[in-house]
Amino acid sequence: MWADYRKRALFESDTVLALDKPVGVSVMGERHESDLVRMAAEAGETLYPVHRIDKVTSGVILFAKDLAAHGGLTRQFNKRTVEKAYLAVVTPGGLPATGRVDLPLSVGRKNRVRIAAPRESIVAGTDGEAGTWSVPTGAVFDQVPTYPSVTELRVLWQDERHALVVANPLTGRRHQIRVHLAWIGHPILHDPLFDKAATGRTHLHAWRLSFDLDGERVTVQAPPDEAFLAPVPDAVIPPG
Repeated sequence: MWADYRKRALFESDTVLALDKPVGVSVMGERHESDLVRMAAEAGETLYPVHRIDKVTSGVILFAKDLAAHGGLTRQFNKRTVEKAYLAVVTPGGLPATGRVDLPLSVGRKNRVRIAAPRESIVAGTDGEAGTWSVPTGAVFDQVPTYPSVTELRVLWQDERHALVVANPLTGRRHQIRVHLAWIGHPILHDPLFDKAATGRTHLHAWRLSFDLDGERVTVQAPPDEAFLAPVPDAVIPPG
């Protein structure tokens, strides 16, 4: 099994490994089923995840091969010098060409991530031709821990039913992109966090990741598969 996933390597050096993770497999931590770290260990390879993407999300995942490399890479994520770009198919269309979602997050009942303010307090506006979504400072919850969270958006294609967007999370909160898009009224297609009847794959894909390695900037990219693009067949993915 691990050999099959190992063939999905996008980039490898003496210290790091980047894979194109398919939908439906976890990075690590599953109790009742295999995950990538466990499968690698069972095959004799020790890997340390540098970041996480959800089980329902496909695309680039970065591992360190030793703890020294892991420490250096996680510091880059903590300092936010790593550039991350995701592709998402959302519904409906009608988004501005670009946008900035500046909505703090908190954790509610049943460990669910949510916007840390009442939904009706979200202010949608424009900054030039870009859309903006934020909440007034006074509306942010003060009874629970809250976490500033910013996602930048760029529309690649859209019609009335769907939009294909590039989402750049400037912060790295759990479920950030999924929650931000849902709370501004454009949830990711087939996202089980917000669509309990979802039966298809979740249309969120970790498309591109840029980080520093041995003094050079490395960019790793995973093209989305045909199933991901099926709802937006006329969309064109830029080369980089």
